[in-house]
Amino acid sequence: MSEVLELHDVALRRGTTTILDGIDWTVREGERWVVLGRNGAGKTTLLQIAAGRLHPSSGTADVLGSRLGRVDVFELRPRVGLSSAALADRIPPGETVRDVVLTAAYGVTGRWRETYADVDTQRAADLLEAFDVARFADRTFGTLSEGERKRVQIARSLMTDPELLLLDEPAAGLDLGGREELVAALAELAGDERSPVLVLVTHHVEEIPPGFTHVLLLRGGTVHAAGPIDETLTAQNLSGAFGLELELERHGRRWAARAAV
Repeated sequence: MSEVLELHDVALRRGTTTILDGIDWTVREGERWVVLGRNGAGKTTLLQIAAGRLHPSSGTADVLGSRLGRVDVFELRPRVGLSSAALADRIPPGETVRDVVLTAAYGVTGRWRETYADVDTQRAADLLEAFDVARFADRTFGTLSEGERKRVQIARSLMTDPELLLLDEPAAGLDLGGREELVAALAELAGDERSPVLVLVTHHVEEIPPGFTHVLLLRGGTVHAAGPIDETLTAQNLSGAFGLELELERHGRRWAARAAV
C-alpha cells in the first residue's frame, strides 16, 4: 500500500460553519509532512479526521487503506499514533510516566486492572529511553516540565508501533531550549526509515524538524499549497496562507520567517 492517507473533496461543517472545504490530500509511505496555517485554518480538525476521530461531512477519507464510515474505527485507531493537547488533558496528573506510555497499549489514559506482557513493559521502557525521559519513569506525569511532558506524549503515541504518527503542535508552550530539544528528537525520528509516516501540525516554520519532506499549507479551511517542502515552502506561499507579507529564510536544514520590512 503506497497511500497512507487519501482525502478527496473532504469538507467538515458544524451547523452553518464550514471548518474544512474541498480538501484533496494524499500522503504516501515514507513521507514526512508538516501542516502549516494560522489559527482557525483547520489544521487540528484535519488531523482529527486523519486519526479517525472525526468523520467528514462530505467527501471521502481513506486512512491506512480503510474508508472512514465503512471501517470499525476502534480497530483502526491503534494503527494511528496521536499526540495532541486534547489527549494530554485526559492523562491523570497522578499517573506515573511509565504507565502514561504503557496504557497506550490498551488505548486508555489511566491504569486500572489491565495486565501487560513483558514485551509491552520493555517497549515502554525503550521508548522512554529513546526520548530521554527514562529517568522520570517513576515520577508522576503532573510533576514534569512542559517539555518533558511533550516527550512522554510522543513516546506514548509510538507505543502501539503505529503505521501513521500524527503530532498536533508538539512544541506549543515550550521555551527555546525545550523546543530545540524536541525538534532534535523529531529530526532523529524523521530520519529513521523504520519510523511510521509522520504528520506534524505547527504554526511556525522554525519548528519544522530536518528530514521532513512535504508541506501542506491551509488557509480558511482550504488547501492553499501542498507538495515537496523544498519546492512548496516559499515566501509567496507562506504569505498567502497567513495573509501577511512574509520573508522566509533557510539556514542549513532549518527555516525562519518574519514579517517583510
